Amino acid sequence: MLSELILSGLSDVPVIQLLLFLFLFCIYSLTLTANLSILLLISLDSHLHSPMYFFLGNLACLDIFSSSITTPRMLFDLSTKHRMISVIACRTQLYFFIFILSTEILLLAVMSYDRYIAICHPLRYMQIMHWQSCAQLAMGVWAAGSIYSLIHTLCTLRLAFCRSNIVNSFFCDLPKLFEISCTDTFINILSVFILGAFLGIISLTITFFPYIYILLTVLKIPSKNKGLKTFSTCSSHLTVVFIFYGALFFNYFRPITSFYYTADKIVSVFYTIITPLLNPMIYSLRNQELKAALKRIYKI
Repeated sequence: MLSELILSGLSDVPVIQLLLFLFLFCIYSLTLTANLSILLLISLDSHLHSPMYFFLGNLACLDIFSSSITTPRMLFDLSTKHRMISVIACRTQLYFFIFILSTEILLLAVMSYDRYIAICHPLRYMQIMHWQSCAQLAMGVWAAGSIYSLIHTLCTLRLAFCRSNIVNSFFCDLPKLFEISCTDTFINILSVFILGAFLGIISLTITFFPYIYILLTVLKIPSKNKGLKTFSTCSSHLTVVFIFYGALFFNYFRPITSFYYTADKIVSVFYTIITPLLNPMIYSLRNQELKAALKRIYKI
């Protein structure tokens, strides 16, 4: 039984490794700077002390954690060419990765619900989305993500690695561990399917269903400009949702063959490293309130 695994990484060519190191280091630095700036902006500007920006602050925290789970390890591997990782460390990374991924899925659903209440029931908005309910929703999302991840991580304890120890990825992910395990993975795959379907149905319903009512409400607004302005508050959230789910579905819901190994890594880089940087940029560029808050603080 093997106690150490080898991450295949992104490339074995020294020149490409150097370029990847510089690229990933810049992306990671920008991700931390952008998301920390969002958190600082929300905490300093009183105009942003609302439920919408409270959840946006949670999303910024998740993006920081998401990038920090994979990128530092990649930078270490690229700089030292040491790709060995113990099975215990691999399971630890897997736990935090699934935890952040599932929590972000649920948080995007809660943010959709928040937009639904704000647009469809504006007079009752602060009555429904008061600070106690916001805190409870946030804690529930983080707790559910933690429990969901813990179940999958505990299921990996039954996996043994005795034939191959090469994980064809730059981080530990469930499908890649299933590929090299010499234990029957039927129970693990079944748990992924059942729990994933349960989480997916709930989150997708709560994420997209409210936009039907939001669209109907916007269409009833007499002023066209006011209707567009109202719906524009949802555009940033929708953009983030489509990017996140698009990368997620492409990576996990298609046939697994050796032909797709390169595409797997590219998409994995996108939703583990690039997406945490895109989220704050999308909200900063498309959200007028954040732009106004930035001008107020720096007196631009």
